[in-house]
Amino acid sequence: MEATIDWSMGSRAAALVDWGTVSHTGRRVGGSGPPTPSVERARMREDLAEVVPYAETLIEEFTGLSSGGPRARAWLMSRGEWVNANARGLQRLLEPLAERVLPEGAPRSDLRRKAFGAQIGALLGYVSRKVLGQYDAFLPPDDDGLLYFVGPNLVEVERRFELPRRDFRLWVSIHEVTHRVQFGATPWLRPHLEGLIGRYLQTVQVDSREVVAQLRRAVEAVRSGADWRGMNGILLIMSDEQRALFARMQALMTLLEGHATFVMNEVANGRVDDLDRMRNALRDRRRSRGGVEKVFQQAIGFESKVQQYASGERFVREVVAGAGMEGFNRVWQDEVNLPTPEEIADPARWVGRVAKG
Repeated sequence: MEATIDWSMGSRAAALVDWGTVSHTGRRVGGSGPPTPSVERARMREDLAEVVPYAETLIEEFTGLSSGGPRARAWLMSRGEWVNANARGLQRLLEPLAERVLPEGAPRSDLRRKAFGAQIGALLGYVSRKVLGQYDAFLPPDDDGLLYFVGPNLVEVERRFELPRRDFRLWVSIHEVTHRVQFGATPWLRPHLEGLIGRYLQTVQVDSREVVAQLRRAVEAVRSGADWRGMNGILLIMSDEQRALFARMQALMTLLEGHATFVMNEVANGRVDDLDRMRNALRDRRRSRGGVEKVFQQAIGFESKVQQYASGERFVREVVAGAGMEGFNRVWQDEVNLPTPEEIADPARWVGRVAKG
């Protein structure tokens, strides 16, 4: 039984979204996953307690980076706990937006709040069935180094593909711990990402006239032949400023995910059995399903996320091959060294500008 959470306490974002509805909807959509005996859950906690700090040591040796803070540690959670943890993080991120668009004393629309809550909850619930592990870059300082692992999903993949449990858990841990090392070794990275998100939220319009104007521009673009499917549909309703900020955030996330995937595979090589089978299992799990699920994946940009892993890993691999790990690590020295979307697609341009510039 999960603890009851007071979602409204001290939160302006609670006037924007009904976070209780987010939690309730997310947990219902996510479901509980495959039944897991208590002995198996205890074994999983023991494995993660061992492999997570071990992965951090391997990553630091391979990359030359150091997290610099408390050692990484695992939180083995249910899908519902994952939904609640991410809802709390999203609530914190939306506080500045709520303060701007809903001044103190402004009337609240419970119907709108519940509608937003149901939409966000459905999305979090769906993702809670897919995610294996997560590094949350926006946790409070007291939780620095904490990593999320969704137990039912790990068990589901291990059983379905008959994977060696400890090795699979180590492989997944390497990916998530790499994110922890990225942010721990680069003090400016978290404020930079927060700044991009904050600037984007500052551009969000709630004025009905501006929203209608954005929709009209999107309709005209579609009539002119623009592709409205998946993430393209979201981009069409953005302003020029929003698209520019979104492109920068996408380039950064592609770098972070690609680097974590590259490190995961390189560090695991020779240390993890059945690595090719694990790659194939993860690829199969990420592959789009048919019917309604495929449409939903397109609508939320799930396919773009899968492509992000591949293009990011290709960028990192080509840079390391051409400039070495030391040359690649210049990306962490200053935000001006971050690759542009064009450089992600053409790694040699980044090498010429930064690694050998």
